[in-house]
Amino acid sequence: METTGWFTSWFNTSYYHILYKDRNEADAQLFMRNITQFLQLPKDTRILDLPCGKGRHSIYLNSLGYSVVGGDLSENSIEYAKRFENETLKFKVKDMRQPFSNQYDAIFNLFTSFGYFDNDEEEIRVLKNMKNALKSNGVVVLDFLNVVSVKDALVSQEIKKIDGIEFHITREIKNGLIMKYISFTDNEVSHFYTEQVKYIDLEKFREYFAAAGLTINHVFGNYQLSEFDSATSDRLILVAS
Repeated sequence: METTGWFTSWFNTSYYHILYKDRNEADAQLFMRNITQFLQLPKDTRILDLPCGKGRHSIYLNSLGYSVVGGDLSENSIEYAKRFENETLKFKVKDMRQPFSNQYDAIFNLFTSFGYFDNDEEEIRVLKNMKNALKSNGVVVLDFLNVVSVKDALVSQEIKKIDGIEFHITREIKNGLIMKYISFTDNEVSHFYTEQVKYIDLEKFREYFAAAGLTINHVFGNYQLSEFDSATSDRLILVAS
């Protein structure tokens, strides 16, 4: 299986973390508190956070008392996250298209960490891997963007200046993909990266989950766990088993 892709190089650079350094930690923590309370997860719950990036969700979930394993394809991110390891928090390099060996009570796929791959079969394989790694009463939580509201509010061009680097960002939706092109110069070296995720609406997700043998039980539209509205919701959050 090919492990290369736009995500392999971009997520493994320091520039990715510079561009997104101002992500809202309060929102992320609010979501983790709300979803764990909604699911009534006991403190002996074993959670897989995949992909986990540099571990921000994993670390916070662990601080709530849960046993957490974070996995990510980026070796640099895992190397960073490992400094926070303890007896109930572990990190490892992991491709979510590969089967998971351990059994988990909950598997979290957060902050639009889905829809990266070239064909639907790979997306379904990821979901099947999640289902196969769940204990009998386990749950999957998948947090994706709401593609309808993204399309309606798409900012086609913008410039962000962070840590002395001027990031030029262009966005478009084409061929069933939400595309983001990122270009910048640092130390007189020009860089160009592309981000892409599939344009997956709720109907398409229902097809994916059904093909993987998972049933969607709840659909939320934001981190406060409000009801999903395709026209207005910021997020598309799915809870399945």
